[in-house]
Amino acid sequence: MYKIVKKKILSQAVKLFEVSAPLIAKKAQAGQFIILRLDEKGERIPLTIADFNREDGTITLVFMEVGETTTQLGKMEEGDEILNLAGPLGNPSEIKDYGTVVCVGGGVGVAPVYPIAKALKEAGNKVISIIGARCEELLILKEEMQEISDELHVATDDGSVGHHGFVSDILQKLIDEGREINQVITIGPVIMMKVVSGVTKPYGIKTIVSLNPIMVDGTGMCGGCRVTVGNETKFACVDGPEFDGHLVDFDNLMKRNTRFTEKESCAMENYKKKCQ
Repeated sequence: MYKIVKKKILSQAVKLFEVSAPLIAKKAQAGQFIILRLDEKGERIPLTIADFNREDGTITLVFMEVGETTTQLGKMEEGDEILNLAGPLGNPSEIKDYGTVVCVGGGVGVAPVYPIAKALKEAGNKVISIIGARCEELLILKEEMQEISDELHVATDDGSVGHHGFVSDILQKLIDEGREINQVITIGPVIMMKVVSGVTKPYGIKTIVSLNPIMVDGTGMCGGCRVTVGNETKFACVDGPEFDGHLVDFDNLMKRNTRFTEKESCAMENYKKKCQ
């Protein structure tokens, strides 16, 4: 059992948990994830490790309540225990001194961007961070990203804070200004990662995306998380989760991510009825 030692509400429907998991914290690296199961009848879901503390033996998980399992998880409190955590899984981010790296996070994707940006800064890079959300209320980890970035730019769809528009607009502006950019890493909604990759491709700027497709076991056995990268089939759990954004078939990924939408909606409706 894995005890929740801290709970924090970051924004509407977005929660942060610090969970006691000493063995995972000991091995975790930026870019990796865990598979979580709440109880004996619970489904397995992947969550990125947003941070870790080896001394305290804790890992940080950030998630949005969008389905039955994440809604159940969001109702848990400090002191409650999660039945299973498997990890750390996936390949860690390749951290070295590239020069200037732009880290782009959208929505809840800001959480997994944070440890990568932090590690890149510690490796000697100049880190320019761009974070975005639909509105100011949904913007997360602004102060944390500010602390580990040389520059922080903010975008919101409604213009409630920062640039009125998208994170890709700010990235394009930096490129147009002739700023030296050696690498871009972006995590967020699939459509956002597709657009960001489209912005950088004409300029030959290496762009890394972290994919979170539907996943079951997280060890390469089920094949549920397969994605097409460079016309080859890859498994996000063992070949990724990070890939070259210029090679990812985002249209196929978006289509695959919707194949259980009806079942997910039914499960959520049934859960709501049980809670009434």
